[in-house]
Amino acid sequence: MGVPVIDFSKINGEERAATMAKIHNGCEQWGFFQLVNHGIPEELLERVKRVTSECYKVEREEDFNNSKPVTMLKEITENKREGKVEDVDWEDVFLLTDSNEWTVTTPGFKETMAEYRRELKKLAENMMEIMDENLGLEKGYINKAFNTGESGENTSAFFGTKVSHYPPCPHPDLVTGLRAHTDAGGVILLFQDDVVGGLQMLKGEEWIEVQPVPNAIVINTGDQIEVLSNGRYKSAWHRVLACPDGIRRSIASFYNPSYEATIAPAPQLIEEAGKDEDDAKVAPETGVQYPKFLFGNYMSVYQEQKFLAKEPRFHAVQAM
Repeated sequence: MGVPVIDFSKINGEERAATMAKIHNGCEQWGFFQLVNHGIPEELLERVKRVTSECYKVEREEDFNNSKPVTMLKEITENKREGKVEDVDWEDVFLLTDSNEWTVTTPGFKETMAEYRRELKKLAENMMEIMDENLGLEKGYINKAFNTGESGENTSAFFGTKVSHYPPCPHPDLVTGLRAHTDAGGVILLFQDDVVGGLQMLKGEEWIEVQPVPNAIVINTGDQIEVLSNGRYKSAWHRVLACPDGIRRSIASFYNPSYEATIAPAPQLIEEAGKDEDDAKVAPETGVQYPKFLFGNYMSVYQEQKFLAKEPRFHAVQAM
C-alpha cells in the first residue's frame, strides 16, 4: 500500500468535485498524497533532476564523504562498537530562498531552480485555496493567515526549498537517512527520486512507503495547517530510511507563515466543533489544544523539539 495518487489535471473539469474530495481525503486521512499531471512542465522537471544531481556529484559529494555522520559510522563499524549513529542524519542538504545567496556553480542550476521555485510557489498557493474550499473557509484564508498584511522584515509568507541527497549507506541499519518528524510550517511540496525510495509516512501505527512515482509532486501538510484547520488536517510523521544502493534525490519546497504571523484555529472551524472561540481550542477526537501564537515563537520551540512528540510543542509555545 502506498499513499494516494491524484490526477490534478481533473481539478477544473467535470471531475472537479471528485478530485476535490480526493484531496480532502488526502489531507484529512493521510496528511500525504501525490499529484500527477500537476501542470509543471516535464522538461523543467528533467532539468531539475540533471542540475541537482550534477551539483551533488561535483560540488557536494566530497564534503559529505568527510562529514560527521560518515565519520561517526566509521568509528562504530571499524571499532566494532555496539549501538547506532544517533542525533545526525545520513543526508546532504542546503537551502534555497529568495534572499539567501546561491553559491552553487553548476551550469544552469540557478536559472533552472529559480524557474522551478516559481512554478512550485504557484502550485502551493493553488493548493491552499483548495484547502480553503474543502474546509469551508473563504478563498485566500490560509494564505492571508500566513501573511501579516504589513510591510517590513518577516511579515510575508516564506517560501524555501531544501535540496537534499541521501547517498548510498554501507550500513543502513545503523543510521537513519532523516529522523522521524512532522514539518513545522504550512504546505510542503516534494519532488522526490523516481527510483530510489526510502521515504515513509506514519499512518496509524504503520509506516507506509511514499512510493516513487515519476515526476509526481508529493504534498504533505505541516503543523500550522493542523492548527488552522483545528485538527481536521493533521501533520503526518515521516522519515527517510538510509539505503545501501543509489543516491536518493529529494527536493522539498515549503510555504510557511511569516515569523510575525498569528496562527490559531479558524473561528468557523471552532464553532463547527462545538467550541466557543474564547474557550480552549480542542481538536475533535484528540484532546489536543491549539493556542494562539506567533509562528516565530513556535519555530523557537520546534528547533529544540523537532524530533520529539508533536503535541507537547503546541503546549510549550508561548500563547498570546
